[in-house]
Amino acid sequence: MESAKIIAVLARMLRDVGQAEELAQDALVLALERWPEAGVPGQPAAWLTTVAKNRALDVLRRRQLHQEKEPALTHEIEGMLQDAAPDLEAAVADALENDIGDDLLRLVFVACHPVLPTDGRVALTLRLLGGLSTEEIARAFLVPESTVAQRIVRAKRTLAEARVPFEAPRAHELGERLASVLQVVYLIYNEGYSASAGADWMRPALCEEALRLGRILAELAPREPEVHGLVALMEIQSSRARARVGPGGEPILLLEQDRSRWDQLLIRRGLSALARAERTGRGLGPYGVQAAIAACHARARLAADTDWGRIAALYDALSQLAPSPVVELNRAVAVSMAFGAEAGLEVADGLLEVAALKNYHLLPSVRGDLLARLGRNDEARVELERAAQLTQNARERTLLLARAAQLR
Repeated sequence: MESAKIIAVLARMLRDVGQAEELAQDALVLALERWPEAGVPGQPAAWLTTVAKNRALDVLRRRQLHQEKEPALTHEIEGMLQDAAPDLEAAVADALENDIGDDLLRLVFVACHPVLPTDGRVALTLRLLGGLSTEEIARAFLVPESTVAQRIVRAKRTLAEARVPFEAPRAHELGERLASVLQVVYLIYNEGYSASAGADWMRPALCEEALRLGRILAELAPREPEVHGLVALMEIQSSRARARVGPGGEPILLLEQDRSRWDQLLIRRGLSALARAERTGRGLGPYGVQAAIAACHARARLAADTDWGRIAALYDALSQLAPSPVVELNRAVAVSMAFGAEAGLEVADGLLEVAALKNYHLLPSVRGDLLARLGRNDEARVELERAAQLTQNARERTLLLARAAQLR
């Protein structure tokens, strides 16, 4: 939980993301070695940060020693050392002070620097700040794990070679990096909301971190409708957290949730953020439209009250703004609820040859549900069992197999 914060501080000191990550890991390894004997310190996060900072200082001093005959490099390294000493805590805090006001968010903007391609920006930030494994990022992007690993390595190397300054962008630079930053926050949130792998249906800490970053962004860019749209989406989705998981940790799907357990404060915050997006007068983007879809569910006191016709229309708009196979699959569900399972199945069947969805478990899951609603139970069971084989989440696998068994 602390590693991302430590990396953010070290990256600012060293101007090197890769080395910052290594030193943060070194501090964690040292803790694993010492704490079992010496005991966990009263402030473990401060202990880790101090150890990591001291190692970063050693690195800077070695650089200075090796570069004494290179005046330009020596001058730069001396500047770094001045950032970090003599009063380490005060000087580093001082050096990190600027208009962003948040170490993690600053590192997001650095990792989303225009010198990197978009896929590299997102993969690197998810790895450093979201704490996602390479496998989890690969599943979020529907690409091979090796591809993501290469993106992360290339991104670190590019930042180092370009000698990107580890500072937050100023106001005139925010716009060009904002889309990538929003995509990063969105993917972190999604991984927390529906964990792609592991034993848990949700990873609440990721949701909370993404929402925190989103709220900070909303104050930094108050005239950007997509910032407010994303915050609205996350607030409303988060309102369902307590109702999405049963007593034993089992998933509870949207239409089966006890809506009295939805957090009304988060819903109000979400609807307020959506209204802020609309008041900008610049129209809703993809995040805003998704927030409007979430708002339709939030406003329905009972599942039967849901305005599926409006939701289907909003998915039509979303497919125009941000066409993707996943959006189209969600549209299939909305169409089925508004106009019948046959209509939804027709949309879903049109995705069977899409390469990106070949191993995406939600395609056979959706088809299984639609086939079951049409009374085609044998076909539905096969689809649900295939979805269970494809998912990497243990809770979801159990749910899918249970639904398949009910059709026998």
